Amino acid sequence: MKNKPEIVIVRKRGVIVIPKNIREALGIEEGDILRVSLEEDKIILSKESFWEKLFDSAKGIYSPDDAELELDAD
Repeated sequence: MKNKPEIVIVRKRGVIVIPKNIREALGIEEGDILRVSLEEDKIILSKESFWEKLFDSAKGIYSPDDAELELDAD
């Protein structure tokens, strides 16, 4: 997807508005989770699904191998 660059203004507390055409192209809606990262001198916003966020937060707590062993035990 290639869109023309948009200009936004940073408001109080760092708030910006993602332009409507970009939100629509990516299917971003109110309440969606975005990952914010820095690559050199660029800010990168990436849409994440709820499940990706949930599984990422559980890393190290419960491994897929542990889950498989538990399922096999039943």
